[in-house]
Amino acid sequence: MARDRRIVWQNVLTVISAAILIGAEVFGAAFAASWALATLAGLGAFWARILDVIFVCCGILIMAQFIRNAHRIEPFTTRS
Repeated sequence: MARDRRIVWQNVLTVISAAILIGAEVFGAAFAASWALATLAGLGAFWARILDVIFVCCGILIMAQFIRNAHRIEPFTTRS
């Protein structure tokens, strides 16, 4: 049954490329937002790092959701 499937490399590369592009934007925005909020609120370096961790975790969740949805739209395998 597993032998009947083959990998569609074009779909895999499309999703990976989009994930790299969107990931750079998401994580860049996360770090920029944590820096801006920490500076605006007058928080110290410790709380700025806490905000970094919180926003990066949110970015990871966003990227996981993106990959899951992209995999559904662009299937990685097909029947031979």
